[in-house]
Amino acid sequence: MAQNVTGVQAKLDRQVTKELASIVANPQRPLAGLSVVSIKDGKIAYQQQFGYRYIDRDNPDHTLAVDAHTLFRVASLSKMVAAIGAMCLVEQGKLDLDADISRYLAYVVRNPHFPDAVITTRMLLSHTSSLRDDGGYNFPSNVSMQSFLLPAGAHFDRGLQWANAANAANAASASAGEDVAPGKYFHYVNLNWGVLGTVMEAISGQRFDVFMRDTVLRPLGITGAYHPDLLSTDELSRLAVLYRKQENETWNVQGPWVAQADDFRTKPLVKRSLDNYVPGTNATLSSPQGGLRIDVLGLARIMLMLMNQGEMDGKRFLQPASVRALLSEQWHYDKNTRNGDAYHGLFQAWGLGFQRFSDVSAPHYGDRLVDGLVAEVKGKPSFKAVGHLGFAYGLQSGFMFDPATRNGMIYVISGVAADPEKNPGRYSSLSLWEEQILTALYRLF
Repeated sequence: MAQNVTGVQAKLDRQVTKELASIVANPQRPLAGLSVVSIKDGKIAYQQQFGYRYIDRDNPDHTLAVDAHTLFRVASLSKMVAAIGAMCLVEQGKLDLDADISRYLAYVVRNPHFPDAVITTRMLLSHTSSLRDDGGYNFPSNVSMQSFLLPAGAHFDRGLQWANAANAANAASASAGEDVAPGKYFHYVNLNWGVLGTVMEAISGQRFDVFMRDTVLRPLGITGAYHPDLLSTDELSRLAVLYRKQENETWNVQGPWVAQADDFRTKPLVKRSLDNYVPGTNATLSSPQGGLRIDVLGLARIMLMLMNQGEMDGKRFLQPASVRALLSEQWHYDKNTRNGDAYHGLFQAWGLGFQRFSDVSAPHYGDRLVDGLVAEVKGKPSFKAVGHLGFAYGLQSGFMFDPATRNGMIYVISGVAADPEKNPGRYSSLSLWEEQILTALYRLF
């Protein structure tokens, strides 16, 4: 019987591999590269790679394939991992999720339109801080977070970094009259993580990328870094270039792959000059919102740690209560009160740095992860999960798991040839190929 089950699983693995390869090679919507992991019952059950991490147009013999140890700049999956780092500080008794962040930054941080409302780390992690990306979220070393956030600061400019319900043009997420005060309204914001990273630096005394390496990545046995400066020569050689078939804002599926980021083979890495940097002034230098370079096996170790309630390799990394807190619902979209920007239905619920996928579905709308018909055939009406999505420079990534069944899926796409905005999914706000990848992986469950 065991041999028969093993044979059936091997056949299914081959079918899924064939299906994924077909998605990557689809001439209408090819992908530059793809790396996936499927976890079943708390164990890695499948992992496979397709396509290329480096494409040499002039000399195809120099083109390099994606493998299990290829590192990717995984975009917003970085936020989820940074939230784990913040929870480490909570466990150390150094960070209070509900305390005014002014306590840690040594200057008073307020939305000038809501001067009596404190802003907390919980609000940053749940995207309810009232910060906005309209004023920017990446700054050079000569810009401090203080000078950017405070109205009297030299870099405050027009104040577009703060939501203002009285002026709809200045409130990127809301119409006039909606309550966008701190703690009231959800709007997905990269700047939240620049501020969070700066708080973490002020508490730890370490630059954000160094703190995350020493506190999260190395203790979990993970190769990676929030900035390529911290990667070894060998690790840099394994870093995927991110691609699009887009040049001068024009998409051309039949055209060449155009490098968008991390092309250090043709443009050598220029290291930052941060000898005089003071931790706690501007963590955006380490891109806490999207700069993590990591491979899918490293992401799988993070998923397994969370599935195991904070344990990894028999060692306690986080307390179970901390894992539950990270995943617990902090905000849920209410269509009647319009208490947030659902982003075409993709954002329905949020934890502390983790998205909660509620299985809301409609044509080109919602956060459903797998084809409902496939889920029903497998005996499950849906796949409700927690995790995060990533999207930047042609990369698309996903990390989602069900804590109850301990089943999970991870994918990283290193480049897309077609415009995702013009290729929406059939039953969700994901791109068509993301739906196809997730549904293929779901068959393994």
